[in-house]
Amino acid sequence: MKTKIVTDKAPAAVGPYSQAIDIGNLVFLAGQIYLTPEGVLLEGTKEEQIRQVMKNLEAVLKAAGMTFANVVKTTIFITDMSQYPLVNEVYGSYLVEPFPARETVGVETLPKGAWLEISMIAARE
Repeated sequence: MKTKIVTDKAPAAVGPYSQAIDIGNLVFLAGQIYLTPEGVLLEGTKEEQIRQVMKNLEAVLKAAGMTFANVVKTTIFITDMSQYPLVNEVYGSYLVEPFPARETVGVETLPKGAWLEISMIAARE
């Protein structure tokens, strides 16, 4: 049985999708951009924007009873690959060994004009 995960500590879905879906021992988190929980695109430094993405993901994980330690797979979408080193540094500061499997995909555009989006899959042990 799949269960919808919802928290007001992360931005609400802006389309026909859920913040996350819990099914069995897996939780699939929707991609997060640097929207505040109120749904406003964060203006600030690139580092602050990356941290907002990670805070959003952390809030959804918490609502599912998980932490970043449960993450097994991450997908990063980025419109400016010159920012990859900074994304890698900030993203990496939230995770511990063994790090999740991951791919980083350069894309032309993202929702609401964002330059970064991250989605995750987490598992219960």
